[in-house]
Amino acid sequence: AGQSDFWWRAHALSGAVAVALGAFGGHGLRSRMEKGALTVRMLEVWETAVRYHFVHTMVGLIAVLMRNQHFFKKPGEFSSGVNERNYAATMAFIGNVLFCGSLYGMVLTDVKKLGIITPFGGTCFIVSWVCLAFGK
Repeated sequence: AGQSDFWWRAHALSGAVAVALGAFGGHGLRSRMEKGALTVRMLEVWETAVRYHFVHTMVGLIAVLMRNQHFFKKPGEFSSGVNERNYAATMAFIGNVLFCGSLYGMVLTDVKKLGIITPFGGTCFIVSWVCLAFGK
């Protein structure tokens, strides 16, 4: 179980890093591109890297779950306590609503002020991944 815990935490923290790197690409790198210090192509490369980072973080988490069947409860078994993984699931959902919802809204309505909401969703994603990393 020790090695499984290590990989679970490693992949969960990898997700938090992917969120942070995506934010950096969307803000820090984009401003460098607007100043002419970075090409559009390099920003595309960054975005591809972040996308792959996310996909492979999920693959790692799924691999750990598949290797450790005890993470899955048997029918009728329910946990009455609240733990970090419950918080992780909740924060991921709220993050999707805030982060993705604000981006969809900006695209569909051209209301750029919706972007004020986006960082709160990103913060929820980071908290979700950290909760997964340290969940019991």
